[in-house]
Formats: sequence, C-alpha cells, structure tokens
Amino acid sequence: MSRRCSYSRETRETLVEVELDIDTAGEIEVSTPIPFFNHILETMLYYMNTTAKVKILDKKPCDDHHVVEDTAIAIGEALAKCLENKAGIKRFSHTVVPMDDALVLVAVDVSGRGGGYVELGLERLSIGGLSTENVEHFIETLANRSRITIHVLKLRGKNTHHIIEASFKGLGIVLHDATRIVCRDVRSLKGSL
Repeated sequence: MSRRCSYSRETRETLVEVELDIDTAGEIEVSTPIPFFNHILETMLYYMNTTAKVKILDKKPCDDHHVVEDTAIAIGEALAKCLENKAGIKRFSHTVVPMDDALVLVAVDVSGRGGGYVELGLERLSIGGLSTENVEHFIETLANRSRITIHVLKLRGKNTHHIIEASFKGLGIVLHDATRIVCRDVRSLKGSL
C-alpha cells in the first residue's frame, strides 16, 4: 500500500505545490527561495523516508514569512490527506536527537487535534535567509494543518544551525514512525480520531 497525496495552494503572494508519498523512500526535491529553509525541509522529508516534491514561487518577495507559512500549510494539508481516517497507524512517537552541542526532544500524536508546542531558545535572528522566529511558526502551522500535535523542546545546545537541524531530523523521524500501519483499527478508545 502506498499513501500518496498532493496539495496546491495559490494566493496573491505565493504558489506552493506539494507531492508526498509517505510509504516510499525516494527522491526529494525542494525548491524555495530560502537556502536554509530548503536544507531543513530536505532534512525533515529525508528522515520521514518519503518521496517528496515541494516547490514554491514567491510572487511578492518581501521577506521569508509568507514562503514559510504557505509551505507549512501545503505540507500539512498534504500530510492530512495522506493519513485520511488514520486507521491502523501507530499514532504516537518521540525521539531525542543529538547534533554536536544540540540535543532536541520531538514528540507527536497524530490525534486529529493539531497543535504545535515549540521551545528552542534560538539565539541568532536569522540563518541562511530564514528568520529563526519562522522555525516555530512553521512547526505550529504544520501541526495545525496536518491535525497533528507536535512538541519540540531543546534540551541543550547553543549553535542555532545544530538546534534547528536536530529539530527537523527529529520531526522527520517521529512523523515517519507515528504514521506506520501497525494494526487494523484506529488507535483510540473512542474508535475514531
């Protein structure tokens, strides 16, 4: 079984196209106008073991906010489509990822009740064209649109690049793990999510 989905979003500011296959590890193509954002998206999708295409056109370049937000919306909506009724998925996952000085905890619940809870304490204001405030905004928007509860917590670390990259590695790992099919039914005492 392969869970494939796509989502497009066009506004006056951006055009985003996302294709995901969450059951097949394959080629990952990411194209945004923000170099470091490309890097962390590729990182997340690689550790999700996906085949993915993410392409965004920034129609009214002013800063990175609209690109980051609209990309998070599109990836979140595509992921929600791939998961549909969530039947049989593992649902919960967590990991702790080290990257040199950084140590980051990431946990998810594919619950249908999206919420992003991020505490990274980033010291740099920007890195590679990405405002670091938009890292938290990306994760919160992704959580809301995918309807997944996401917690990301820095346990230690000073280097902004390492902290963010460890966060996105962890996010990819737990999204892959939590979305694996492990049974026939929905994993909830209510019988639905």
